[in-house]
Amino acid sequence: MRHPAAAALLVLVPLGLVGAASCGRPRPPGPDVVARIGDGEVRYAQFEAYLRHAVGTMDSAGDGGEAEGEGVLASDALSGLFDQFLDEELLARLAAERGLMAGAEADAAGRRRAVDRLLESLAAGEPSEEEIAAYYREHRGEFARPERVRLRQILTDERAAAEGALRELAAGADFAELARRVSRDPSAASGGEQGELARADLPPAFAEVIFALSPGEVSRLVPADYGFHVFQVTERLPAEVVPFPQVRGEIAERLRRERADRRLRELVEEARSAHDVTVYERNLPFNYKGFYGHDKPTPSP
Repeated sequence: MRHPAAAALLVLVPLGLVGAASCGRPRPPGPDVVARIGDGEVRYAQFEAYLRHAVGTMDSAGDGGEAEGEGVLASDALSGLFDQFLDEELLARLAAERGLMAGAEADAAGRRRAVDRLLESLAAGEPSEEEIAAYYREHRGEFARPERVRLRQILTDERAAAEGALRELAAGADFAELARRVSRDPSAASGGEQGELARADLPPAFAEVIFALSPGEVSRLVPADYGFHVFQVTERLPAEVVPFPQVRGEIAERLRRERADRRLRELVEEARSAHDVTVYERNLPFNYKGFYGHDKPTPSP
């Protein structure tokens, strides 16, 4: 239920500002009332508390100015957050109706706990082995891996140091031990280990050199803007589709998340159908463009 929108978008809107009047619409009960759910009023202070919980502490807008285009972005982000806030308020009411909210949990934290208990009730069972296997068959391309190498590197500040390392390697020095001694890369402590890398993980100039190496082979000196590299490929790994046993757990978790997301959408729709929601857009300090606006879609019968 939390939105990852940046707090920077929020500072564009002075929180206490009341928007311009909408022609021909009656005034809401008070300027701080931003919505009504059933017969209950929702105040802007509640939405501010939700924002602080969801995206952290908000600063003031400073001079109140907006660069061209930023106000639209802020309104879009805030509209989405306001919709999520109202959805959570609806779910809290649904949780209360199902006996999941204690009498002492009328505050925002208590409502969030009740919603969490409601969401915990969404468990739809474990996916079957047949479902997991079918997902693997239908999404094999997602588990394809390109050709890769396991790689070590030595990185030095000076060309002379890299050339000296190459001479020591040619004389039989161990690459990992030499990396620990002369490399300034953070990987020096692990013998220069870079892990498993595909061509796409590397700058093109490096990939051309590295993927021409055989296992155990050491590269020529490779200059860069920030130093001088020497590479060693320790293993080459062919392109493959990851075997089913290795990704079974990942697929099962994907299916669990998909089921939970689907049940959550159904629960929100149930709550929306059970309670009338009116947004008093004139009392919001941004241009509301969300689901609950005057042009909201008509629920399906």
